[in-house]
Amino acid sequence: MDTASSAERLPEERLPEERLPEERLYLALSFVPAGSVIAYGELASATGLPGRARWVGRVLSQLPNDTQLPWHRVVNAQRHISFSPGSDRFNEQSARLRSEGLKITDKGRVILNKSQNTEI
Repeated sequence: MDTASSAERLPEERLPEERLPEERLYLALSFVPAGSVIAYGELASATGLPGRARWVGRVLSQLPNDTQLPWHRVVNAQRHISFSPGSDRFNEQSARLRSEGLKITDKGRVILNKSQNTEI
């Protein structure tokens, strides 16, 4: 997958193995800049758990409603919002991404230029 980074890459020493996997996930997610997105699998790899995209989705689904983490910047590998179009969560994620300058189709595809596709 062709990705261009619009943020500094996360130094490996910032994700020490002795941290819980969830802590590493939250730290990596915090590095995804506004106006960019990252796929679940890419975030799993950045966390040190390649192949665990579904685990990322489960952990993010358990975040409290008032979380400050940018969960809305995580999309599927096809750069689509994973929630069903028209659902409350789909509408919330779409609105948050649009407020950061991203274009979203009615079916949830995120239209990106190279600077909006994040690799951390």
